Amino acid sequence: MASEKSKILIIGSTGYIGKFIVYASARLGHPTFAMVRDTAPAHPAKTQLLQRFTDLGVTLVKGDLNDYESLVKAVKAVDVVISTVGVTQIKEQMKLIAAIKEAGTIKRFLPSEFGTDVTHDHAVGPAKRSFGAKSQLRQAIKDEGIPYTFVVCNFFASYFLPTIGQVGASGLPVDKYTILGDGNTKAIFLDEDDIGTYTIKAVDDPRTLNKILYMRPPNNSFSQNELISFWEKKTGKTFERVYVPEEEVVKKIQESPFPLNIMLDVGYAAYVKGDHTGFEIDPSVGVEASQLYPDVKYTMVDELLNRFL
Repeated sequence: MASEKSKILIIGSTGYIGKFIVYASARLGHPTFAMVRDTAPAHPAKTQLLQRFTDLGVTLVKGDLNDYESLVKAVKAVDVVISTVGVTQIKEQMKLIAAIKEAGTIKRFLPSEFGTDVTHDHAVGPAKRSFGAKSQLRQAIKDEGIPYTFVVCNFFASYFLPTIGQVGASGLPVDKYTILGDGNTKAIFLDEDDIGTYTIKAVDDPRTLNKILYMRPPNNSFSQNELISFWEKKTGKTFERVYVPEEEVVKKIQESPFPLNIMLDVGYAAYVKGDHTGFEIDPSVGVEASQLYPDVKYTMVDELLNRFL
């Protein structure tokens, strides 16, 4: 019964990944609350998005990370809090930790992670700082004894696959394809709807309590060499492969402007250093989503690439 499902508050609900979490929560029958700064925004696209939320039965809650009273009030009305705030607001979630602690009723907190696992981080530039902030937040959650699940979904497919996995490119490869390192290290790509589904399935699952939820579906793990070979097969074209050696990638990270420096840093950590696939999941700290939820028919990279044909 829907009434037995946890009431979920999503903070950062109109952001890139936030909206997919909202859709999944509503679709899977949870009473869903979306925190928004403005319930009647001037921006037409945002108005449209909020209308879609309300059409799905989502309750809009006016609030802000910088308005502590609104945070406490919103948190007290639910069982589970999911934060999907952007990279610039990672540290501001400390206020959310305080609100959760004050409310004292939260069964699970999922802070804004939704990327690579910060405990296996080989970034060397600006991405390192955001990973550091996430690590501090994880520690604060544990120190306060707040029940948690940390979501590690690796690469957003709609963000990385329109370039066939190239970092910093503006579109599909035309004649050349740029590869970081030797191109043999695998990264993981997930459809954003699937990220939403796996995340929401985990909120009431005792197996994910105080664990890292890794999303590593077996058919979505590809190296850059494999991606371009796959794309060549689909298009019948051949692309010149341009390999950028590791030292040169590090140099580019240091010299590139924002946001390219962050993208290169994230790409370096995944494609060169293996931040997605270079370690085994320790069962004492983590679980894997596609093994926990075999009923989820996730979208495979094969299908995702067909969207760009």
